[in-house]
Amino acid sequence: MLDAAIKGQLKAYLERLQRPIELVATLDDSAKGQEMRALLADILECSDKVSLRETADAELSPSFAVGLPGETPRIRFAGLPMGHEFTSLVLALLQTGGHPPKVEQSVIDQIKGLQGSFNFETYISLSCHNCPDVVQALNLMAVLNPNVTSTMIDGAMFQDRVNALQIMAVPTTYLNGAEFGAGRMLIEEILAKVDTGAAARAAEQLAQKEAFDVLVVGGGPAGAAAAIYAARKGIRTGVLAERFGGQVMDTLGIENFISVKETEGPKLAAALEEHVKAYAVDIMNLQRAAKLLPATETGGLIEVQLENGASLKSKSVILATGARWREMNVPGEKEYKAKGVCFCPHCDGPLFKGKRVAVIGGGNSGVEAAIDLAGIVGHVTLLEFADTLRADAVLQTKLTSLPNVSVIKSAQTTEVTGDGQKVNGLKYKDRVSGEEKQIELEGIFVQIGLLPNTDWLKGTVDLTKFGEIQIDAKGHTSVPGVFAAGDCTTVPYKQIIIAMGAGATASLSAFDHLIRS
Repeated sequence: MLDAAIKGQLKAYLERLQRPIELVATLDDSAKGQEMRALLADILECSDKVSLRETADAELSPSFAVGLPGETPRIRFAGLPMGHEFTSLVLALLQTGGHPPKVEQSVIDQIKGLQGSFNFETYISLSCHNCPDVVQALNLMAVLNPNVTSTMIDGAMFQDRVNALQIMAVPTTYLNGAEFGAGRMLIEEILAKVDTGAAARAAEQLAQKEAFDVLVVGGGPAGAAAAIYAARKGIRTGVLAERFGGQVMDTLGIENFISVKETEGPKLAAALEEHVKAYAVDIMNLQRAAKLLPATETGGLIEVQLENGASLKSKSVILATGARWREMNVPGEKEYKAKGVCFCPHCDGPLFKGKRVAVIGGGNSGVEAAIDLAGIVGHVTLLEFADTLRADAVLQTKLTSLPNVSVIKSAQTTEVTGDGQKVNGLKYKDRVSGEEKQIELEGIFVQIGLLPNTDWLKGTVDLTKFGEIQIDAKGHTSVPGVFAAGDCTTVPYKQIIIAMGAGATASLSAFDHLIRS
């Protein structure tokens, strides 16, 4: 199952096991069952601390669990944890075997202190780069707390369950049989939802913090660069982020980041966070800013009010809040989000195997999505508002060569339709004839660009009609002491490397402001 190189790496990892572990498998004679048997055999070859026991008791077959001998295992893989999920498997083996996790001690203490019974099931696809974050977080919780169980379920392998639950996006997580969350979640986010007192404790801790010299709002490439440049000046630096990594976390392939031939968004985001943590930067994750109060209003320091009720104060602020997926804003879109309306073809595409889907948008992202989906789904219909596609010529050539792709131009999507549970089609207007038309389908992938995350700044800093923060060449905004960088600003060309440069510029400008005032 595993090639020699992977087995060699796995053997090296399993040398870190501090205690014996047991794999408990429920297998069958299916092709996937035989593949799973081969995978387990490879794992056994890599360490004499690993044993295997077969049982017929598990509800999901084929599947296997990871636990300690003599105990009921609390981590289960219903599916082959390969691709993006191979790391989830390795971490489950290591952490069950006593290897310490790389998380803050406060997080470990919070997990161990959870009271109650928490049985999680996470539906994933092996091509999803966000799913492992959820699986690994829940697996760690299961390792540390005997009241927690975690089951990863490959939606492509167990499609009957996916269809019965009408799951249309991954990762989708259930807790004790009820839907708990959809989309990527960090372990801190999960804990905040199950630990009801966590939000109040976090707000109290934030409110007690001393004023910063530079407070960066946003943890994407621009925010990370700004924080590093500020910290290297030896000044008190804080980063307030809704999720560290920002939009980069939703980017699969990155091949234009100079000096790095190719990487993936989550890997780059992890590297950014690791770099920032190398300095004395106070990272405040999972926090959303609600209002900015200039120094002229507070009579002293700039104040950032948070949604949880806390406030942070700083001598200067750098806004690097990035952008989010642009929505169509048509009837039915919000109702059927994650029920057929999707934004990540890499993550959710496998759930639509053999089905009919639409892609909205004829730019590079839309055409790339249609090409990717064509290899999985039954048919793709791409709808473009303009009378021509905007994607690169090479992408258009590839698109037109695919037999299961249709392109409709001059099409204005007017409504997403469904049966009350999931998407069953969309309506669009032919902008040439004015005729209203309908397409029957099971999934819609929206790829029409980004919107800056600046709604909370309206009436405080000058914004363009598109919601972008107006800045000059040095990152100054219209408010003294407040600077901005990245995709939330008027900087042309929204690119990772440009955002990083803009973050450095804004940070240097903030430092210049501090020493002059």
